Amino acid sequence: MKKKYIFISILFLLISIGLFVYFKATASTKQEGIDSFPESYKPYLRELSKKHPNWKFIAMYTNLDWEYVINQESIFGKNLVPKNYGDAWKNRTPGQYNVEVDLGWVDSSRQAVEFCMDPRNFLNEERFFQFEGLSFDENTNNIEAIEKILYGTEFYNTKVSYIDVNGNNINMNERYSDLILRGGQISRVSPYHLASRIKQEVGPFLSHNSISGRVEGFEALYNFYNIGATSSVETMGAIKNGLRYARDGKGANQATKDKYLIPWNTKEKAITGGGIFIGSSYINVGQNTIYLQKFDVNDDRSNNLFSHQYMTNVLAPYSESSSIYKGYKKSGLLELPRTFIIPVYNNMPNLATDNPNINKNEFIEENKRVYCNGNNVNVRTGPSTSYEIITTVNSQDKMTRILKGTQNGDKWDKVILENGIVRIYLSNLCYRSPRS
Repeated sequence: MKKKYIFISILFLLISIGLFVYFKATASTKQEGIDSFPESYKPYLRELSKKHPNWKFIAMYTNLDWEYVINQESIFGKNLVPKNYGDAWKNRTPGQYNVEVDLGWVDSSRQAVEFCMDPRNFLNEERFFQFEGLSFDENTNNIEAIEKILYGTEFYNTKVSYIDVNGNNINMNERYSDLILRGGQISRVSPYHLASRIKQEVGPFLSHNSISGRVEGFEALYNFYNIGATSSVETMGAIKNGLRYARDGKGANQATKDKYLIPWNTKEKAITGGGIFIGSSYINVGQNTIYLQKFDVNDDRSNNLFSHQYMTNVLAPYSESSSIYKGYKKSGLLELPRTFIIPVYNNMPNLATDNPNINKNEFIEENKRVYCNGNNVNVRTGPSTSYEIITTVNSQDKMTRILKGTQNGDKWDKVILENGIVRIYLSNLCYRSPRS
């Protein structure tokens, strides 16, 4: 009997070691700098670096096989597209085609998943912010940048004042940017993200009811991120629900209230405690970009990959990154120091999957050396002027045309530039044969 117990103990130990080695081997690793990326990423990142030298790029090697990842994300119902999208976006499996998983939403095609998950499709200004790091970074986060984000609002360069539980007016010697920076340090969430969320949730005015401290029945309570502010038919129902959360976490237990510094009866507790709330769900468990919140390929919780996904819309990172970019551009904030974390998978295809909107039947393969017949011709991510610009080419620039055809009646080509940029399009009216 003793030998049996020894054998079981040794077997258990071996299994434990094996699991440890497996998880250690599959855990992601991060390397900083463009040279840390595979060759197929580098030309795009170099173009971005030329425009934004303050941006820092980190390669996140997931150590996950590409085919395995796509299989996991192609499980029925995990990724959805609007029902009115074209068939190339939809799962066309009999019995699953056009089945509404949610009202107006159907299961996405494998091509849609591959397109949306391949980071190389989005290494351009407008779609790149799905990779922006949302964790606190002591090397890039600073007061001056927070003030730039707050510019144009009543929070900008303004010292904090509020009403306390006794009805007294409290005037602090610190600005909102000071509280946001400290809140980021404590919550380990980017203060840029917190400042942006505040602007998004309560707007530019200090009189917003979520942070005024003057709502009847909810005096001296503050909720800068509208956490728990669910809709209600009650007058000011959403705001009151948010303030109920600020008061007692809507009936949360004491451990939860202590964790989030509830009640939020000072503005500092509301900013910091709300930041802790934001960070605890996704950002501080390894899902610290919009991309990683949608596609759970990096998760500090053991053996939980692909299970903790914030949204089902397969295009959510694609859409949200564009909105963030446009907001930053409008506010003149693109040049702030930023960190971007871009996933890399094992055994990725040489070329990224095309946007499902592109009709492959209208293109034929070719392998021909060509030049551009003009200067400052835009190179885009797809065959239409509505697609984002990656770079420009001139008449002396060599390229290889690998596809030619039409899209919506216009002539377009797919080319590989000398610097390695691929999967981009130019009108083939802009080409001429190589010079002799």
